[in-house]
Amino acid sequence: MSNRKLLFLSCFLLFAFFSNAQSTSSTDDWGWSWRDSAVVPVQSMEQYNRFIANDFPYPPKPRNMWELGFGAGYSYIVGDVNSKAGFGGTVTLRKAIDHTFSIRTGLTGKWNWGSPNAYGTAIGQVDYKNKTFSLDVDLLTSLNSSSIYRGNPKTNVYVITGYSLNAALVQYKRPAGLGAQPGNYSYYYGYTDAGQNPNSQNGIIATFGGAKINNSHAYRLFHGANLGMGIAFKINNRVNFAIEQKYTFTVPGYDYLDAWSGGNGSGKNSDDYYSFTTLRLNFNIGNAAKRTQPLWWLNKYNFIYSELNRPQHMKIPPPVLPDADGDGVTDQFDLEPNTPKGAPVDTHGRAKDTDGDGVPDYRDKEVLTPLSCFPVNNDGVGTCPEPACCKELRDMIKNLPTATAPVAQCTIGDLPSIQFGSRAVLTKEAQRMLADVASRIKANPNCRVKVIGYGAASKAAQQLSWDRVNAVINYLVEKQGIAESRLLFVYQQDGDSKSVDLQGTMEEGASYVPAPFPNLKSKN
Repeated sequence: MSNRKLLFLSCFLLFAFFSNAQSTSSTDDWGWSWRDSAVVPVQSMEQYNRFIANDFPYPPKPRNMWELGFGAGYSYIVGDVNSKAGFGGTVTLRKAIDHTFSIRTGLTGKWNWGSPNAYGTAIGQVDYKNKTFSLDVDLLTSLNSSSIYRGNPKTNVYVITGYSLNAALVQYKRPAGLGAQPGNYSYYYGYTDAGQNPNSQNGIIATFGGAKINNSHAYRLFHGANLGMGIAFKINNRVNFAIEQKYTFTVPGYDYLDAWSGGNGSGKNSDDYYSFTTLRLNFNIGNAAKRTQPLWWLNKYNFIYSELNRPQHMKIPPPVLPDADGDGVTDQFDLEPNTPKGAPVDTHGRAKDTDGDGVPDYRDKEVLTPLSCFPVNNDGVGTCPEPACCKELRDMIKNLPTATAPVAQCTIGDLPSIQFGSRAVLTKEAQRMLADVASRIKANPNCRVKVIGYGAASKAAQQLSWDRVNAVINYLVEKQGIAESRLLFVYQQDGDSKSVDLQGTMEEGASYVPAPFPNLKSKN
């Protein structure tokens, strides 16, 4: 029995290791959006608001779902008497503490049988049966968190340690020579302390359900320590399938789970324990709009990697490169870092000399001196006399009024109002109108657009106003490719609560603001 147990455990551990090593699939969806305040617990809203405002570096831990599990499988007792295949069933409830640790509690029932081999019969062992019910509280340690080079895992390998409170009914088949029961039976199932196998109370908390002797409804209550390992395979975001091996050791040791004490004739006490192999089907329960998947299904480094790959939250200051002479060419590339202010330069920061006469343009009074008029004086003027017509033309140009640069304006014109029903859901007509608005925004690169929501009469109205503005902005950004920086988030204005207005502007403003009352967030 021991060899079979060790072989099974070894195969299970190898299977779990290689399954985990192969499960490196990733996804672009890292589990939840850091902007979604609906999954943030109320007690963490202060941290969330500080994080959104870039006043605190860590996002809060989101609410996550519970896992309800059902399992059934093979059970046997590792003891002195040869065990036969038994059966067990369990129902559990599991909750994540963080991405590594979770607590699981459950109820388990196990039905086991045993029959001695020839040697066991020779030393007095008899058939037995054992019925045990357990209340378990286990700490599950997920090994997924040790891998930081993948996305959300498809498998979850975990270690089980915990406590169980067990109630066991142990009976043995009494030989005919010890007396028959009514009905002329030559043997019957009686208690382990019925005389054939005196019962030791070591490890027993209490006996309940009947008299200690010759009563088929008396249970022994004792402590147990759980140890095991499991691997779960994700089917979808709600369901997973698992295989689990778990051992329950009696604490302190109890040697009558198989109705026999003293080993296989050695006289040495060897305490019995349970082995339970289960196939499990687990379900994530909870509102997906307000809770993420259980944390052991999420890579805890997803937020960091997402920000490194495509920053959306971090504040990146504009780069400031030194340009000592202010000519538009930074010092690291400037081959002439001390040109006078306003002097025209080439791409390397050198003062331009258009006619190549050796006098830079900013000092050259005759920028285009013909080669035939060389050499030139210190002002860049050649030896050829200036034609009268050119002098008159130069004077006319000098006296022209200075032109001013045109001021950029937004000429996008009137934009439509988007109408909503009772919820913050865009209709097909609204989506068509927004597609037209997007094309106009793209055709007017100087413009930003205010997205204005109305209805500030109550907390619910303010939240619904926020939901509708957010729906319009998300559609323009995610479906139409409009840069988020070109959209200004405005809500809680007085007006028609079912309308969201679009208004061209040159102003700057926030493209996202936190939801005012996330607990009242619209359920689309």
